[in-house]
Amino acid sequence: MADGHKVNHDYHIVDPSPWPLIGGIGALTTTIGLVGYFRYNNGQEFSLLGMNLASPWLAIIGFVIVLYTMFAWWSDTIKEAHRGDHTRVVQMHLRYGMLMFIASEVMFFVAWFWAFFDASLFANEAIQLSRVGHTGGTWPPTGIEVLDPWHLPLFNTVILLLSGTTVTWAHHALLHNERGQLTGMLAVTIALGVLFTLVQAYEYAHAPFAFKESIYGSTFFMATGFHGFHVLVGTIFLIVCLLRAMVGHFTPEQHFGFEAAAWYWHFVDVVWLFLFCCIYIWASAGATIAH
Repeated sequence: MADGHKVNHDYHIVDPSPWPLIGGIGALTTTIGLVGYFRYNNGQEFSLLGMNLASPWLAIIGFVIVLYTMFAWWSDTIKEAHRGDHTRVVQMHLRYGMLMFIASEVMFFVAWFWAFFDASLFANEAIQLSRVGHTGGTWPPTGIEVLDPWHLPLFNTVILLLSGTTVTWAHHALLHNERGQLTGMLAVTIALGVLFTLVQAYEYAHAPFAFKESIYGSTFFMATGFHGFHVLVGTIFLIVCLLRAMVGHFTPEQHFGFEAAAWYWHFVDVVWLFLFCCIYIWASAGATIAH
C-alpha cells in the first residue's frame, strides 16, 4: 500500500489551502476600509449595505488579515520545503515566479519614471500656476528649491551599494556553508537598510517642497517614496532570512528564500541608481539648491 502513494515525479501537488480565499477577503476588506478611512478624514459618510463604514477600523482589520495570511502561507511553504516537496523542478518554477514578480515591479516603477519625465520634458503642459507662484516652462518649476544630490542622496547611494555588496557576501558565505559570515553579513545588510530608511525620513522631514505644492513634489515623492517602501519591505524580507539562517534553515543546495530576498534587494539597488541619476542629479541641473 505504501508503494501506491509513492511520488514518482518532480512536481509538487499542493495540499488544499484556505489562504488564497482568506487573503482575498483581507485584501477586499482593506480596500473598502481605506475608502471609508479617506471619507472619515474628510468628515464624510461612507454608506455600504446600510452601514456607515467611515472609520479607520475596517482598514486596520483588513490589513491584519493580509499580514496574517502572508505569515501563515509562507510558513506552509517553508514546511513544504523541509518535507522535501521543493524538488529541482519546483525550485526552478519558484525562481521563474520571482523573476516575473520583479518584472512586474519594474513596470510599476516605469510608470513613476514616465510621469516624472512627461512632466519634466513637457513642462509647459504639465505645470500649472499654483498658490505658491510656480509657472510653466521650466523644470523644476519656478520657485522650487531642490535637494542637493551630492549630500544625503549621495550618502544613501553609498549605503545601498554597500548593502548590495554585503548581501552578495552573505550569499557566497551560504554557498560555502560558512554560517558565521552568512548571519554577520545579513545583519550588516539589514543595518544598512535601516540606516537608508532613517536618512530618507530625515530628508523628507527637511525637504524644501511639499507633495501637494507642485507636480515636481508629487512626482518626486511618489517615485522616491515607493522606492523607500520597497526598501522597508526588503529589509523585513532580510530580517526573516536572518532569523531562518540562525536556526539553520538554509543549506548550500536549497536556499531559495534567501536567494529571492537577495534578488529583490539588488532590484531595489538598481532602481535607486536610476532615481539618483534622473530625479536627483539630472532634474536638479541649473535649479536652485536648498541648503
